[in-house]
Amino acid sequence: MKTWSDFLGLSDAAILEWAGSQPWTAAMRSCRQDAAWHAEGDVWTHTGMVFEEVRRLPDYLSLDRTEQILLLGTALFHDAGKPATTRFDEESGRLRSPKHSLVGAAMARSLLRELHCPLALREHLVSLVRYHGRPPFLLDSGEPEREVIGLSTLLSNRLLYLFALADARGRRAAENGRSEEVLHFWRDTAQEQQCFDRPFAFINEHARFLFHRGELTSLHYIPHVDFTCKVTLMSGMPGAGKDTWLARERPGLPVVSLDGVRQQLDIGPTDNQGTVIQAAREECRVHLRAGRDFAFNATNVTPTTRKRWIDLFNGYGARIEAVYLEPSFEALFRQNRERDSAVPGSVMELLAEKLEPPSLAEVHEITWAVSS
Repeated sequence: MKTWSDFLGLSDAAILEWAGSQPWTAAMRSCRQDAAWHAEGDVWTHTGMVFEEVRRLPDYLSLDRTEQILLLGTALFHDAGKPATTRFDEESGRLRSPKHSLVGAAMARSLLRELHCPLALREHLVSLVRYHGRPPFLLDSGEPEREVIGLSTLLSNRLLYLFALADARGRRAAENGRSEEVLHFWRDTAQEQQCFDRPFAFINEHARFLFHRGELTSLHYIPHVDFTCKVTLMSGMPGAGKDTWLARERPGLPVVSLDGVRQQLDIGPTDNQGTVIQAAREECRVHLRAGRDFAFNATNVTPTTRKRWIDLFNGYGARIEAVYLEPSFEALFRQNRERDSAVPGSVMELLAEKLEPPSLAEVHEITWAVSS
């Protein structure tokens, strides 16, 4: 199977058969789980059971095919990260798999990227995998309403709830920590906040921005909107075409570029970047103090990296738009090789592993520019 269209042409049974033939499922078959939570045995056995429980959901047949694929794909990848994370915890005497959902989400993104899955659909599935374990623990949250509201920006709470039901049913557990009453609480809370089958309707984009930064004290508060300028934060792998996009879509806009700063300071991309970052921040401050719109051009492929710059821009009252570019990775690596200063292949591979496209949980506005 080479393309997303090929994948969509498969029946449910054929999807499970295809997944079972992939190299990444071999590790799942040999990965044991704690018997108190998973008496059914290895991770792949549990995965198959959850896959079938998804298909047995009363709502399954009423879903459109895209929603069905999202649930089936979540079933396949939700525990795919366990082989890399499962450890014996000496203190409790149990097998645990900390942060396996993060690993599974990264695996899903990589494989779906290879199949050329549409970006929005891919990232929705990745978010479902990443947060699939949250519904059973909503009662442990000090602010359950904020949790369902926050996730509604990234995924469908309805699909997350349906998957949680299938995950709870697709196991044999002596200790059932997944009471369906708790899962219904997730559904009910999301419905009360009117974000069960749609994103929460924030009063304005700045309210959403502040909410996800933990700076919105009340959902009823209307934040004052008087932006000093607009910053276009570019994001994408080296060679993705960020310079070309800016020249075409934002002609004349001042640009602060990390590559440009490196060239000015004669510092290589693999050298210590502290001086480069410091100089780029000062260039940004010049525009921010003047209240001048500008673009900040760097790879910015992880939320942690982006947050440092977003914090800076927000501190000056800027409206922030993220623009993410993603050509096919075949084209991406070719374009990088054709650049005057190509990034080493090992660095490209590391960036690809870490890559997380920006989302509306980070900025005021987002543009995903995808090319074939």
